[in-house]
Amino acid sequence: MKLTRLLPGVIMLPVLIGCSNAGEKTPASDPTPVKVIFETDMGNDVDDALAFDMLMKYAEEGKIELLGLSSNKRDNGSVEYLDLLTTWYGHPDIPIGRVENGMPCNDAVNYALAVVEMKDDAGNPMFSRSHDSDGFVRPSVEMYRRLLSAQPDSSVTVVSVGFSTNLAQLLESGADSISPLGGRDLVAKKVRQLVAMAGSFTENESDDTLRHMAEYNVVRDIAAARKVFAEWPTEIVTSPFELGINVLYPAKSITDDFKWTDAHPVVEAYKAYLPMPYDRPTWDLTSVLYAIEGTDGYFTLSEPGEIIVEGHGGTRFVPRADGKSRYLISDSSQCDNIARRFVELITAAPEKYAH
Repeated sequence: MKLTRLLPGVIMLPVLIGCSNAGEKTPASDPTPVKVIFETDMGNDVDDALAFDMLMKYAEEGKIELLGLSSNKRDNGSVEYLDLLTTWYGHPDIPIGRVENGMPCNDAVNYALAVVEMKDDAGNPMFSRSHDSDGFVRPSVEMYRRLLSAQPDSSVTVVSVGFSTNLAQLLESGADSISPLGGRDLVAKKVRQLVAMAGSFTENESDDTLRHMAEYNVVRDIAAARKVFAEWPTEIVTSPFELGINVLYPAKSITDDFKWTDAHPVVEAYKAYLPMPYDRPTWDLTSVLYAIEGTDGYFTLSEPGEIIVEGHGGTRFVPRADGKSRYLISDSSQCDNIARRFVELITAAPEKYAH
């Protein structure tokens, strides 16, 4: 998600403090590797790239099985950068999906494309890729259907940190040669939960603009977001705007903690996104952290309810005992723990570069 397009000059929102559901079972309770499909608008905000790095570290630790990557951003730079990343980290065979009939997205800065086009001193690409996008990258809905149909029932976690376009199209997909199930039934059968960075549920009742702000991931495809939050058949856990804005990734880490490599595609993306030094909110990273490590020391889960997407893209959370949705809440101490964990994970060298 991108803050600057929505709220120029925004100040920090107060952290929401929660007190319920602390003892519930979370993803970290199960030692089995989490099967993950990562849904991303890679190239819009650099937090997607940082979140991807976390997934790579979790995969190498055996905590997840990264089944596939799906871009909901309609440009070549997004999938090309995903290919570049999987190549650099040493995992080039992870399937990549591309949105079809996606929403236009005119970025002031596209860090993904910037890194793809970077050259070394000899004029060669700074970072290599493994695949021809036209041959390797498949339509996202096709990729989802193939991956889900091959997995055990109720085993897949979808981590969505971008627009809802691909997920809505998946729900609408019909039976085909891949699976006799329509999209909604296939999701109900194979997906355990959807963890999404989306929306805002701030309790700041004094400011109606903030209370019903149109968060970027929702507003880019309002119809798709409304469909997903209304019709997705499994549990949904959402990390809202007001959580990630209170946890900043430090610029000092970007400049000081990656001396173990001459060139890092996430570090270069961070530097290309905004003029350095800047500390970036970690919206997308919070969703990844919850999906893999659960609540312990980091989050509290809200009560159950439903998420309503309003006409302008604002979101409301309506508590309901039988609701399928919850959202994440963190107090100041939990936010400190989250920030430390992010730096610990992201600054570690991947296996390919560890000495």
